[in-house]
Amino acid sequence: MSFGDPNNPYGQQPPQGQPGYPQQAPQGVPPQYGYPQQAPQGVPPQYGHPQQTPPPYGAYPPPGMPGMPPSGMPPLAHWGQRVGAYLLDALIIAGPMYALGFIDLAMSDDPATANPGVFFVIGVLYAIGMGFFQLYKEGATGQTIGKKVLGISLRREADGNTLGFGMAFVRKLAHVLDGLPCYIGWLWPLWDEKKQTFADKVCSTVVIQVPKG
Repeated sequence: MSFGDPNNPYGQQPPQGQPGYPQQAPQGVPPQYGYPQQAPQGVPPQYGHPQQTPPPYGAYPPPGMPGMPPSGMPPLAHWGQRVGAYLLDALIIAGPMYALGFIDLAMSDDPATANPGVFFVIGVLYAIGMGFFQLYKEGATGQTIGKKVLGISLRREADGNTLGFGMAFVRKLAHVLDGLPCYIGWLWPLWDEKKQTFADKVCSTVVIQVPKG
């Protein structure tokens, strides 16, 4: 029996190719190897873990080191900036009212028994109007006059947007919580990780640093 006999299946030559290696796949069919396929031409290979785009403000990953703002959040306003902005706003609102009230007292015959005069009434109306104007600006832009001067801004913690007038008004009412337990809520930003008062925590707001002006 001859190995060259074409009628003998046992005597036919094995197909060409190197033993121990997989055969080439037909044209158009990707090879099934255990090694990763090469990236298409012009696309750089991806080594290690895939890179992630930093999240925008509002999309916070879990907090990192204590005392540091979560990644993606702008720098938080420190306590001194918040106090300075509050005092400046209070002076803008109440200062003219008291100044006009003193004018009434100076013009009266007996300051000890003088009733509120027209200047004091004008001062009260000014204080109410300025207070609502400041609240509107804080809700619409995140800044009162004092906050703008100190370079800080009130924002929603979830996405960094401004609050709007309604939520800014609710937050103003929530400041009652800051004064109930011996005013400790006003001091809470000194050691809180996100530098929030109790009102900030209830309303999910933060105060951040922004460019002045």
